[in-house]
Amino acid sequence: MAPVLPLVLPLQPRIRLAQGLWLLSWLLALAGGLTLLCSGHLLVQLWHLSTFLSPSCPFAALPQVALAAGTVALGTGLVGAGASRASLDAAQYPPWRKVLGPLLVAGTAAGGGLLVFALGLTLALPGSLDTGLEEGLGTALAHYKDTEVPGHCHAKRLLDELQLRHHCCGRHGYKDWFGVQWVSSRYLDPSDQDVVDRIQSNVEGLYLIDGVPFSCCNPHSPRPCLQSRLSDPHAHPLFDPRQPNLNLWTQGCHAALLGHLQSLASTLGSTLTVTFMLQILVLLGLRYLQTALEGLGGVIDGEGEAQGYLFPSGLKDMLKTAWLQAGVAHRPAPEEAPAEEAPPKEGLPEA
Repeated sequence: MAPVLPLVLPLQPRIRLAQGLWLLSWLLALAGGLTLLCSGHLLVQLWHLSTFLSPSCPFAALPQVALAAGTVALGTGLVGAGASRASLDAAQYPPWRKVLGPLLVAGTAAGGGLLVFALGLTLALPGSLDTGLEEGLGTALAHYKDTEVPGHCHAKRLLDELQLRHHCCGRHGYKDWFGVQWVSSRYLDPSDQDVVDRIQSNVEGLYLIDGVPFSCCNPHSPRPCLQSRLSDPHAHPLFDPRQPNLNLWTQGCHAALLGHLQSLASTLGSTLTVTFMLQILVLLGLRYLQTALEGLGGVIDGEGEAQGYLFPSGLKDMLKTAWLQAGVAHRPAPEEAPAEEAPPKEGLPEA
């Protein structure tokens, strides 16, 4: 049975392979560390922005899977660096011979699987992030006024901080505030006829105004912020509706957060791609080095040519061997087989 993808490795190529693997392993460890940092940063950002994301949004699965993939890649890089360095010394390599086998299996199954899964999540989750932000921001705007309601008392502060930090206003624009009651009922005068008329004119009994919170104001505006009566063309003669960014932020928080989180996810995806490629190279190199050294008894400076390979035989032969071994394992032993009945003896003819 011929091995799969055999490669003849004389002495000098074996040494260069071990040295190159040492460098690649440290690069893999560095890439794994960067993956941990990027995924941890994205996870912290999602924790801070959890108020504005729908609870059913699966986007948080991406940094969690990436954290696990980065941890496996970091461990693979460190162990690979130690094994490749030890393979240059015949006295240090024997203890690593028992480590390389489990490392290759774990790195291929766990590390490769997690990296592929994380890359798939990076490509598949932007749509769910869009929907999650749409629902979460709508809920946040609706609870902006509930400063004394348990569970929503911090909604106003968090949304104000969001609009100030990301230079955004409303869900898709400042006019979104016109359709929700963002002024708490405790600050409304029930004896004011204008307040009564606005509440009675709304089907849901909400106090709606054509104004926005202070956090929508652009601090770089050369004039005081215009927050109320924004839909009345005669209320502010100097207000130019064609250039509202001179007064209020025109970008909605949905677009701002979507761009911010997608940028972080894109950076994480690039890091995962580099980590995946490095991990493939390290695992392949370690496999060739391991099989070549096994042919020499674990001595890298042994004379003669060694042959490295991925598998000792082809896939068809491996499956056939496994099938035959399984058949032999299930075949009853000779002593356990039921004894065959002796054929009846024919009567001897009479003399």
